[in-house]
Amino acid sequence: MDAVLITGATSGIGLELAKLFAKDGNNLVIVARNPTELATTVDVLKQQHQNIEILAISRDLFDPENAFAIYDELKQKEVTVNVLVNDAGQGLYGEFADTDLRKQLKIIQLNISSLVALTHLFLNDMLQRGTGKILNLSSIAGKLPGPWQSVYHGTKAFVQSFTEAVRSEVKDKGIVVTALLPGATNTDFFNKAGMQDSKIVQNKEQLSDPADVAKDGYQALMRGDDMIVSGFKNKMQVDIAAVTPDEMLADNLNKRQEPVDRKDK
Repeated sequence: MDAVLITGATSGIGLELAKLFAKDGNNLVIVARNPTELATTVDVLKQQHQNIEILAISRDLFDPENAFAIYDELKQKEVTVNVLVNDAGQGLYGEFADTDLRKQLKIIQLNISSLVALTHLFLNDMLQRGTGKILNLSSIAGKLPGPWQSVYHGTKAFVQSFTEAVRSEVKDKGIVVTALLPGATNTDFFNKAGMQDSKIVQNKEQLSDPADVAKDGYQALMRGDDMIVSGFKNKMQVDIAAVTPDEMLADNLNKRQEPVDRKDK
């Protein structure tokens, strides 16, 4: 079976991407931690797209060893991954010195180590076949220093640089590698990161629709683009960031991301 593998596929941008691939008749391998949410997602997708096969794999990618387990399971089941979507990712809100260090290290494992492992494993198979596509969920956070989310922003800077480098290495070998850079999006990310009190998420109308973000990423991947910044305001923010000193950027974002009721220390 040929299939599209999507991590973090039960909610947000990952789920919207799964819907787009399913609509175009692609078989899916969807990966997430929660087996109940996986089963619900399979039911929803199957109701809308009865002509495709969907394999659900419950694995916790906070442990990078599970990337190898996913690869081995698909090999045993003779599933060929022709498109890899690395969507799974998480953040942790707070000033770095006050946050839980072990949680931050787990986020690095999820956002970086598991993404790197999955990319390496499935990319090698794609290179042998001379065809394949990889979509990595980067973020405009990777273009900006991020007080109150320092580790998350740092991981997305890695993802962006890594994606651009790998794309350059394989672009003449039949492989498309694309980075999708959303801004603040209306997903469960902020709840999981403990960011509900942040100024940046208080105005829900300012948050992007995950369906729009997914569509931008899907179309960019199909076109073979190197990257896509989703949303006009986010494009403007990235353009402004490119000509603004990092210290000024960091200070401005510090004010935007601090809690709404924060009192000066």
